[in-house]
Formats: sequence, structure tokens, C-alpha cells
Amino acid sequence: MNGLRLDPIAFSLGPISVHWYGIILGTAALVGLLLAVREGKRFGLSPDFFMDLLLLGVPSAIIGARLYFVAFKWDEYKNNLLDVFKIWNGGIAIYGALIGAFICGIIYFRYKGYSFWRIADICAPSLIAGQMIGRWGNFVNQEAHGGPVEESFLRNSLHLPDWIVTNMNIDGVFYHPTFLYESIWNLLGLIVLFVIRRRHFIRAGEVLMTYFIWYSVGRFFIEGLRTDSLAFHGAAWAASIMDALWSPMKLIFEQGYLNPAEGNIRISQLIAVLLVIAAVAMIIGRRTTGAASARYSDPIINYKTGLPAGEMPESKDKPAARRADLKEEAGGDQGESTIKE
Repeated sequence: MNGLRLDPIAFSLGPISVHWYGIILGTAALVGLLLAVREGKRFGLSPDFFMDLLLLGVPSAIIGARLYFVAFKWDEYKNNLLDVFKIWNGGIAIYGALIGAFICGIIYFRYKGYSFWRIADICAPSLIAGQMIGRWGNFVNQEAHGGPVEESFLRNSLHLPDWIVTNMNIDGVFYHPTFLYESIWNLLGLIVLFVIRRRHFIRAGEVLMTYFIWYSVGRFFIEGLRTDSLAFHGAAWAASIMDALWSPMKLIFEQGYLNPAEGNIRISQLIAVLLVIAAVAMIIGRRTTGAASARYSDPIINYKTGLPAGEMPESKDKPAARRADLKEEAGGDQGESTIKE
């Protein structure tokens, strides 16, 4: 693969072309499922619970991601509605995916009788692992990259392998591999989530909040390098705040180009800042009010049955059946014995 440009199409089955983008997203979903299943077993949750969640959540996430992207790029799609469905060409937004997935999760968890916070905590590492892997789909499609850089920066400063450097050459220009920056940041975040969820002081919902904080901080700074950011025209003071927050990066990198015609505030940066603020406020607020009394390590209770996850209510006939068994065991050669109710 060294020195070769990757073909976005992995293979073809007759008229059907299978894209690397889809394979990578599928792999990301599978890895996320395996992580959730493994952790869920500690709390008595069955693999089927997470399999059903995946079957519902992935389509919801894809629809949300695509709708989010198309909404901010409507001028490009309004005259080509069929292009809305061509997700293999890229053009999905992670925040839209999160919105779709979380709406699905809230409904599904409620239907199953579980607290949203408890199950979302288990799924948080799956989310960041999926994003870590999914970013490589952007690499194959040569999209979601940063601004121009020198080839020597990729080879000598970052020490990237030749196959990555070659594929960051788009039409003769080398670009920041922002997909790689975010993938590595998410890998570190995955390790952080693995560590903190074993700490006794972590309360319900705080693994999820940590995920939002970690991902959003990285996304804010990496987004500033990109040249394809969704943007809008906001107040000058708000744009100045975004620029000031990103300014430490200017000591190392040049900010990616943002077309003034599209806006002066990158939407993903603004959402990242708001998510960090909201997550910190949520942690403090839930602890202050006592809403986060349950710890991550506590048993997960199904509020429909009142039992820990994995335990089923006893059948109404079970006590009677058990009494009959006891009578038979107590009888034997001694004749009939009396069993006290």
C-alpha cells in the first residue's frame, strides 16, 4: 500500500460498489457494540439488549448526521435531492449523529425500563471508539482535512508513513491530516473513560459527561484547522470569543480557511464550547441536587420490575410449585409431612 493512493471503492459485486467508507463505519459500529456488550455483562445486561440498540441506533445516527449536514448545506442539495442519500460520498456531521442516536437511546431505554444515564455511561466508550475508527473513512474519501502544509511537515515533523502522506496529497497540495489528529485524540479519550469508570467516586451520568468534555475540547481545536467547516453568520463578539479560545493553537498552526460568505463562526466549535459548559454544569448540578446519588458501579435497576438488570420476576405459580416439591421431598418413607406456609 506504500506510496499508493487508496481507492474509495473496496470492491464491486456486479453493479454494486462497496465503499471503504461504509466498511469503516460498519467496523466502528461493531467495535462499539462489542465494548458495550462486554461492559454490560458486568451489570447483567444481555448482548441482545445492545444488539437491538445498535440496530435502532445506527440508522437513527446516520439519518441525524445526514439531516444535520444537509440542513446547513441546503443550497447545494435543494436542486439535487437524490444527492441527499449519497452518504458514501461523505457529508455527515457527528453532532447530528449524536442527536439522532441520543433520541433513539432515550426512547429505547425508557421502553426497556432503564435509566438513560446508567446505560449511556456504558455506551460512552463505544461512542468515542466508533468516532476514532470512523474518522478513517474521511481519510479514504480525502475529506474533512485541514489547511495546506508542507510535505516535509508530514514526513519529518509528524513522521507519518508514506501511505498516509500520499493520500494527504490532494490535487498536488498536502493538507493537515485532521482525521488522524481526531482519531488519536479519541483513542486517548477512550483510555480516559476506561480508567475513570472504575473509580469509586464516579456517579451515574459522569462517564457520559466526561466523554462530551473530552471529545468537545479536542474537536474545538481540531475544527479550527479544517477548511470545510459548517459555519454561520454570528455576532462579531461571539466570533472574537471563538478566535480568542483557539488562539493558543496559533503558536503552532495556522487556522484553516473559512469562507466569509458562509459565516464567521464554525458551528462545530460553538457546539463544542456549549457542550463543555453544559457537561460541567450537569455534573455540578446533579451532585448538588442529589440527582446523581447512584454510582457508576452500583447495580442497574429496572424501574419496571424493581429488580437488578438480568433478573426476572418470579412466576406467580413458582411458590406453589416450590411448596409441592418440598412436600414430595419431605414425604418419602415417613409419610406425609406438614409444610408450614
